[in-house]
Amino acid sequence: MQQFVVPQFIDIEDKIIGPITTRQFIITLVTGFFIFLSYRFSDFSLFIVLTVIWSLIGGSLAFIRVNGRPFHFFLLNLVQTLRRPRLRIWNKRLTTIEVSSEMKMTTASVAHTPVVSARTPPPSSRLSELSLVVDTGGVYRGES
Repeated sequence: MQQFVVPQFIDIEDKIIGPITTRQFIITLVTGFFIFLSYRFSDFSLFIVLTVIWSLIGGSLAFIRVNGRPFHFFLLNLVQTLRRPRLRIWNKRLTTIEVSSEMKMTTASVAHTPVVSARTPPPSSRLSELSLVVDTGGVYRGES
């Protein structure tokens, strides 16, 4: 039988600069780019506010983990959960034609079901012997 190597630690990301992973590095670069754009196209007070906002967003996406998973997975799961309905109701309405065809199918399957004969219970002497075997854990095998 051929053996295969099972990959382990598949959720570990590659580290490129010290403890920084590729994903964290790219998120930090994009955040830095947005901070640079806010520096170029806004006055100083707005630049400070935007820098704080971009740093919080980028830092949380890059470095915060929720239940051992990256923060962006948490945000995606949150959005998916909020888009789903909170209460699921099964509301299947059948027409009279569907109900009658379903009834015909069930009566046809019941009519063709073979009758199972009931077994006769063992005689009382055999029943007491079997209960003795069960009670003794199989040590007593019977008289025959």
